[in-house]
Amino acid sequence: MNMLDKFRTSGFTGRLHAAASPIWNGSLDHPFLKELKEGTLDERKFAFFLKQDYVYLIYYAKLFALGVQKADDLPTMEKFAELVHSTLNMEMELHRRLSEKFGVSREELENTKPSSVTLAYTHYMYGVAQNGSLADLTAALLPCTWSYYEYGLRFSAIEQSLEHPLYRDWIMTYASSEFGELAEWLISLMERLGSGLPEDRQKKLEEHFVYASRFEHMFWDMAYNEMMWLE
Repeated sequence: MNMLDKFRTSGFTGRLHAAASPIWNGSLDHPFLKELKEGTLDERKFAFFLKQDYVYLIYYAKLFALGVQKADDLPTMEKFAELVHSTLNMEMELHRRLSEKFGVSREELENTKPSSVTLAYTHYMYGVAQNGSLADLTAALLPCTWSYYEYGLRFSAIEQSLEHPLYRDWIMTYASSEFGELAEWLISLMERLGSGLPEDRQKKLEEHFVYASRFEHMFWDMAYNEMMWLE
């Protein structure tokens, strides 16, 4: 059993994974990810996703910065600082490069306004992080990192998924060992922070994890339908 399998099936993270699995499986069945996997996704929809995800990542980096603030030991502070760096310099640079290939200028990317889903999702996580403990913060931000790593690994093992010259870069970023190391560290932190807590605290952390997973599913749907706001 590898480390990721262990997280999925045992301990507190196994509980979280089981709670969110129906939502994550629903995301895998969503047309956005199905068509991305097949290389048939409309490039305009992916460009819309990249722009909204760029806005999302700005808030995500701030959440990792709050992790530095809330951590109570130097190794954890250092790792959250690494996650800030990775988000700002690896993920966001990927978005900048890919966006140019999809005809979205850097200026347009920087000036993107958040959709209703992006705004709701980021503000939910930020509220949890500001008002809660490091465990609350980790539970709210973990579904994004964990699920992207799962999707990257799954899609990278499918030859057809790597045939699209632009989608391949996105898939391989999230399947990379560098991203995997950061994802597995964050999952292990959640295990350390969540295990042994009273049931009421574990339920609250599970609630954050499930809510964030639902927002992730809504994010795919928002991107597929290119929906900014309901009119």
